[in-house]
Amino acid sequence: MKDDFQSRLESAIQRGQRRRDHSASEAKRKELTEEELKRLHTSYRLSLSERIEVKMRSIIDAFPGFRQEALFGEVGWGTACYRDDLRIKSGRRSNAYSRFEMVIRPYSDLRVLDLKGKATVENREIFNRSLFRNIEEVDVEEFEDVIDAWTIEYAEQYAARSA
Repeated sequence: MKDDFQSRLESAIQRGQRRRDHSASEAKRKELTEEELKRLHTSYRLSLSERIEVKMRSIIDAFPGFRQEALFGEVGWGTACYRDDLRIKSGRRSNAYSRFEMVIRPYSDLRVLDLKGKATVENREIFNRSLFRNIEEVDVEEFEDVIDAWTIEYAEQYAARSA
């Protein structure tokens, strides 16, 4: 009787170890390699930076006087639009600087897709935000919705504050 229990115990331990090894190898198989993560990041960056450029163009079309600037390199990939207005009031000169930029930050060891947005209207910062998700968990539609929302928010803030 004791031998029967001992053999069943050893069999159970071996089955558990095999199950652990199998699930560990399955997890490794599912885990994306570094190269696959970089490739995914690049794919997302390209499509989202294209969307950012289109949305910046809509700001430029809605508010004449804005200029477009392509952003790339260490800061990320994206687009900015800006204008620097000279105001003369009662013989005094002043500048009113407005800028809106969105970039997808470069790939890093954090393995996230990071969208950064900064907005200034007439020398006042409106927002400075980031949205990031693990690359494996990215929902492109979520990023597209945020790009649209930030663009609409900037347009509304600019229209409300500009003279």
